[in-house]
Amino acid sequence: MNIKKQIKDIIFNALVSLNIDFDKDKIVVEIPKNHENGDFSSNIAMQLTKVLKDNPRNIAEKIVSVIKDKEEVEKVQIAGPGFINIYLKDEYVFSGISKVIEEDYDYGKSTIGNNEKINIEFVSANPTGILHLGTARGAAYGANLANIMSFAGYDVTKEYYINDAGNQINNLGVSVKERYKGLCGLEENMPEDGYYGSEIIDIAKTIKEEYDDKKLEEDLEFFKKIAVDYLLNIIKTDLSNFGVCFDVWTSEKSIRAKGRIEESLKILDEKGLVFEKEDAKWLKTTVYGDDKDRVLVKSDGSYTYLVPDIAYHLDKFDRGFDYLIDVFGADHHSYVSRLKASIEALGYDKDKLEVRLLQMVRLLRDGQIVKMSKRTGGNITISELVDEIGKDSARYFFATRSLDGQMDFDINLAVKKSSDNPFFYVGYAHARICSIFNDAKEKNIGVSFTSNKIINKDARSLLLKVYEFGDVVENAALKKEPHLITNYVYELASMFHNYYGKHRILTDDITESSESLGLIKTVKITIFNALKLIGVSAPEKM
Repeated sequence: MNIKKQIKDIIFNALVSLNIDFDKDKIVVEIPKNHENGDFSSNIAMQLTKVLKDNPRNIAEKIVSVIKDKEEVEKVQIAGPGFINIYLKDEYVFSGISKVIEEDYDYGKSTIGNNEKINIEFVSANPTGILHLGTARGAAYGANLANIMSFAGYDVTKEYYINDAGNQINNLGVSVKERYKGLCGLEENMPEDGYYGSEIIDIAKTIKEEYDDKKLEEDLEFFKKIAVDYLLNIIKTDLSNFGVCFDVWTSEKSIRAKGRIEESLKILDEKGLVFEKEDAKWLKTTVYGDDKDRVLVKSDGSYTYLVPDIAYHLDKFDRGFDYLIDVFGADHHSYVSRLKASIEALGYDKDKLEVRLLQMVRLLRDGQIVKMSKRTGGNITISELVDEIGKDSARYFFATRSLDGQMDFDINLAVKKSSDNPFFYVGYAHARICSIFNDAKEKNIGVSFTSNKIINKDARSLLLKVYEFGDVVENAALKKEPHLITNYVYELASMFHNYYGKHRILTDDITESSESLGLIKTVKITIFNALKLIGVSAPEKM
């Protein structure tokens, strides 16, 4: 039940009856901070001032004359320069209880996405090591956004791009081979830009255990394949334990093998956008808003990092996606303009690609920044974080902040079992409701959809907060900001805890108890659905 949308419908229908032409999507309806100013408020009269060339209060009076007699409306007031404050009837507010319960797991769903095909590419860390803390934030964001946009009616594909070709993978293969040589009693010659993590030694050990020293003469491709497969398996396992799964894993090698690089370069060349300078091939990205032209093929004949990315995005568009979302690290800020320019050069709308930049995460313990892992000696890994605080707590905390700001992740707070911990506080609200329903079951008290005995200010406010959920889902999907869901569910949990502290749910009055169960059932459903969108399980016991 999305009451805000229904209020918009009421206002729009009033405009139609008054022969006022106005885009329904542009009608602004807000929830006043002070509920004495109504359940909802609209500045539509001010919006129409220039269109109708009239005083906003005069316009407001005309609109109010139409909507004041609607069956949902208790009263309407005009405030200030022309704000329309709408107060709803109690019967209308409480009538939505049955609808929320009926929709259950589908409550809050939307169709605004109109089945538009969306590709969200995130994580995409090179398979040259284990995933660390910063990657966890991007993984949580991408997975949450995919959940929310799917719930809002988009056709979403979650994709991981595997950079399994190029110099970094060559260095990975060399690093593993040198470690293998060392295990076989030969001198190691580790490259300066090689990989020195303990996992590289682990890979070399698996080769030694299976083949002894029989692979010393193998070419680099052998070591590259084993290393990539080994590390990808760890990456997939760690992500799965973090509650993140992908629909598609696309390999850079497969993009190259399909000839997409040659195809994309041909398209750009035929458009006259490729030129030679200093023995290299360049792309005229300045034509499409980039601050300077970019090298495609270096003087030694090797491709720059941009070339396979151009081919990869061409491949994504050719797969029929309407819109692409890439989640990059903050260090890719300067890369966005050249990637968008390249897409436009290929003939696609650059605005069909949105890049979300991921800011850094600092892990805090006892107020101090934790930089190194005790287990590996390197950066903190996703698996260590999940082992220490649990998947649900980790996912919740990552979902509390917008991507565009640096995040401090407080380990002590994340494991604290008190209301200071927002994850615990929200989870406890759901668990508390489950406990109440268990008590009700023992007393043979069922759920009632009526509300004759529980109509009061607190119950009304709680229900109106429940009804905000659908609008929050739509805003989170449109703005691509999953933290709006987390903020909302915390506020809902807080309102429930306050309600529970003031009102007994199960009393000697069976009818009243049944009605109260109907009320808190809507809260339980909403908390469950909201937490699911951010990859968190709603606990039944705490």
